[in-house]
Amino acid sequence: MAVHGRQTLRDLFDDSPTPHIAHPPRTHHRHFYVATDGSYRPDGGGLGAVIEARDGTRVARIALPDTPPDNNVAEYRALHLGLDVLAARAPPDALVGVLVDHDDLAGNVNSAVLETRQPGWCPGRRPSIPDGSEHHWRGIQARIAGFGELRAARIDSRDNPAHPLANAPAEYTHVNRQPDRCVIPAELGRSTEAAEPQYPPPSRFDRAGSD
Repeated sequence: MAVHGRQTLRDLFDDSPTPHIAHPPRTHHRHFYVATDGSYRPDGGGLGAVIEARDGTRVARIALPDTPPDNNVAEYRALHLGLDVLAARAPPDALVGVLVDHDDLAGNVNSAVLETRQPGWCPGRRPSIPDGSEHHWRGIQARIAGFGELRAARIDSRDNPAHPLANAPAEYTHVNRQPDRCVIPAELGRSTEAAEPQYPPPSRFDRAGSD
């Protein structure tokens, strides 16, 4: 269950705008929520992700050092990583809420959702993907299509629980050693069971050489 006094990702999602997509009550009922953040510094950056079930139960936290060329690429890498980790723990029909503190990324994700779910939908403009993020954007699009439904919300970086993980990954290496759980909400008809940590291979979230 959620830790007392800690705002859950569900609460953050419910209170945040979802660019390009209306936020009716039904979109507040996700099975899983994933918050991600990426950071860039000349001497190295990091990727952070926090995943929770709808009741606030923590599924995973990730804090990894990374060397993105800029902050925009870092944000795309972080979301690619977070969705890959969630996909290893969630059934394909899961409803997912994404939280990021990057305006364009949230808008691009929701535009891709509309294109996937509404054939023939034509956005006002094509998404502008940062140079160096093309591989990660393709991976994000594949994950969007793989879940039952997905929405992205834009949150303030001060409220993003993935922010400290991305900005100081060396200080949070212990979170990567915590046993991650596969928490399946009861309404999906699956039992809750433990699972060994399963991180996507580096080639799936860090392909700097091929971007």
